[in-house]
Amino acid sequence: MSKIKSRSIGELFERNKRVLLDCLTRRVGPDHASDLLQETFVRMLQRKQTGAIVDEDAYLRTTAINLARDFARYNSTIAKHVAPGDISADIVETALDPAQTCEAKESVRALYAAMKSLPPRCREVFILRRFHDLSPDEISQRLGISRNMVLKHLRLALERCHAALD
Repeated sequence: MSKIKSRSIGELFERNKRVLLDCLTRRVGPDHASDLLQETFVRMLQRKQTGAIVDEDAYLRTTAINLARDFARYNSTIAKHVAPGDISADIVETALDPAQTCEAKESVRALYAAMKSLPPRCREVFILRRFHDLSPDEISQRLGISRNMVLKHLRLALERCHAALD
């Protein structure tokens, strides 16, 4: 971005920030007004890259009002569909840190790869047992194989999956 553009955007921000912040504060409250103000200017910057804006002040006001409406609409939808007790405070406390999330994703990939590498019948038995919760007897009837063969397939699948996760 050139110095001329950044200076004009800075001037535009200084000229409009108080009016827009007051408008947004009235509409969404002080907790969210500054975030929506920032989003207003981000959208203006994105728009400036694709084409000229004739009246920048009007564009900013319209964008801020539309963002406030979208925010109110979103909160209204959440209020209709989520009761205050539905979301537990424990969710925030039990959230995984990025390292744990990465490790969990790697484990899922390893497990998926191990399942893909199983022989077809073995994979089918494993999926029916673990994901469809069928008993060995039900699996043997469904696939037309003996119960002992089902147990052998399950043993092999579990060994390979455990090995992939270690």
